[in-house]
Amino acid sequence: MSALIEVILPVFLVIGFGYLAVWRGLFSDAGVDGLMRFTQSFALPCLLFRAMSDLDLGQNFNAGLLISFYTGAFACFALGIVGARLLFRRDWEDSIAIGFCALFSNTLLLGVPITERAFGTEALAGNFAIIAIHAPFGYFLGITAMEIVRNQGGSRKHLPLKVANAMFHNGLIIGIALGLTVNLTGLTLPGTLSDAIDLMVRAALPAALFGLGGILYRYRPEGDMRAILFVCALSLVVHPLIAWIMGRTFGLSLEDFRSVVLTAAMAPGVNAYVFANMYGRARRVAASSVLIATGGSILTVWAWLYVLP
Repeated sequence: MSALIEVILPVFLVIGFGYLAVWRGLFSDAGVDGLMRFTQSFALPCLLFRAMSDLDLGQNFNAGLLISFYTGAFACFALGIVGARLLFRRDWEDSIAIGFCALFSNTLLLGVPITERAFGTEALAGNFAIIAIHAPFGYFLGITAMEIVRNQGGSRKHLPLKVANAMFHNGLIIGIALGLTVNLTGLTLPGTLSDAIDLMVRAALPAALFGLGGILYRYRPEGDMRAILFVCALSLVVHPLIAWIMGRTFGLSLEDFRSVVLTAAMAPGVNAYVFANMYGRARRVAASSVLIATGGSILTVWAWLYVLP
C-alpha cells in the first residue's frame, strides 16, 4: 500500500489535476495544446539533452538491458498487428497503428517519475539508456512498416528519406541526438546556458503530466473496446513479463532489472495517438488505449512494484 500512496498516486494526482482542470473548464483545450507543445518540443527535449549529455555511456548502455526491453517492445508490436488483423479484422494500416500503441510505452512522462519516486534518482540511469533509443526505435519501426504497407506495388526508393524526415522532425529525438553529441565530444557548455537548460528541465515533468491529464480528458473512450483492452493487456502485462524473463536470462543488476521491468510496465504514451493521427488510422483505439491503460496502470504498476525485488 505504501508504494501506491508514496510512489504512484502523486504522479497520477498531477495528471488528475490536469484532467479535472480541463473537465471543469478551468483550463482550455488551446491551453492544453500550448502546454503540450511547450513540453514535447522544448522542455522534454531539454530533459533528454541533459540526461544524455551526463550519461556514462560505457557503464549504462548495457546490451542485456536494451535487449530485454526492446525484445518485449517488438513482440508487442508484432502481436498488436497480428491480433488487430486476425481477431478484430482491421486492415493492415489500422493494424500497424494498433501495434504501435502496444509498442510505445510512456517511458518518459510515467516511467521516469515513478522509478525516481520508487528507487531514487540514482536508479534512473537504466531508464535513460532505454529512453535514448526509444523514440528512434519506435518511430523507425512504425513508420517503416506503415510506409511499406502504403506503398505496396509502388516505388520504395524514397522510403528511407520519408522515415528519416519523420524521425528528425521529432523534438525528443533531436534532444537525444544533441545530448549524445555533447557527451561523445566532451563539449563543456557555458554556465549560463547550462543553468537555463536546468530551469527548463525542472519544468518538464510536472508541466507534461498536467498537460497529459488534459489530453486524456479530450480523448475519452468511444467504442472499439475489445481492441482497446487488447492493447492494454499487451502494454501493461505482456511487455513487462517479457522484460522480466529476459532480464533474468541476462542476469541484469538489481538496478537495471528494476528499470527495465518498471519502464516496460508503463501505459502507452501520447505518441501512440500522435502516430495514429499522423496517418489517420485507428485514432479512436489509440486515444482510448492511452486513457484506459494510464488509469489501469495505477493498479498494474503497483503490482509490479510489489513483486520487484
